[in-house]
Amino acid sequence: MHTPSGTSLPVVPAALAPVLPSRYDREREPARGKQRGRIKSDTLPGLESVAPVDEGSVWLHDALLGPHSADIVRYLSLARSTGGPVLDLGSGAGRLAVPFARHGFAVEAVDRDASALERLEGWARRIGPQVAGLVVTHRSELTELRLEGSYRLALLAGAMVTAVPPARRPELLREIAGHLESGGALALDYTAHQLPGLIAEPRRTWAFQVPRFDGIDEWVVARQVFDLPSMSERITYYTARTGKLSTERVVLTTDKWIVDPERLATELRSAGLHIEGRRCHRIDDRTESVLLVCRPDG
Repeated sequence: MHTPSGTSLPVVPAALAPVLPSRYDREREPARGKQRGRIKSDTLPGLESVAPVDEGSVWLHDALLGPHSADIVRYLSLARSTGGPVLDLGSGAGRLAVPFARHGFAVEAVDRDASALERLEGWARRIGPQVAGLVVTHRSELTELRLEGSYRLALLAGAMVTAVPPARRPELLREIAGHLESGGALALDYTAHQLPGLIAEPRRTWAFQVPRFDGIDEWVVARQVFDLPSMSERITYYTARTGKLSTERVVLTTDKWIVDPERLATELRSAGLHIEGRRCHRIDDRTESVLLVCRPDG
């Protein structure tokens, strides 16, 4: 998983302190005669692959992935048509792997974060030996992935494909395709950005509150910066967690790559895969979420 760096800070500059989202809406009014698509709090693009760096970040991680939990239903539906085993690449702490095992699928979960895999295994064990027995974990960078088994379904969910450098992506796709059984599928999703929108607004900011139920009040200011020459983006989360006795301020950062849909389609074809299905969900007038289902040729 594309794990962010985390650094506790004694002080966050006042300009970065958590504020109500409405403040940004007032400060950044669109130019006269132009409409700016407002991004709702449940469709924040580019936030899917942030992983917790410590137990204190788990709440933020769950809040960022929560809006995308509907993909579990879509991927489970696909698994019922392909069967298992399932390969979950960039599994994190088991957001998909454990529910799949609960539904009876054998799952191999791959992630570079050892602590995330430990949480996955602990979650599976708490459910019971039947679920834990269906899950195998494998620690690896996606760019260094070497598979040994064969699979009916491979997942690059939570926009994990954006965590892979474009130069290394063809090799990863070939590795996956080479281990898909006949009739199997690769499913992946990513956020697609319109180039004019990136040029017009390469820096974007949101603020939101993290839903917690442990007496801690947590706010986050998220800043997203796109770099078009390198086709990359960086998202920085400035968080403030206030409890009864103290306030903790933490900075989390994740770097991603902007996906060129045409280039990705070419890479899939070169890997021996063809796009069988495409599902798009519009986030705003410049961004959409794309889910691809790819099948081996022949």
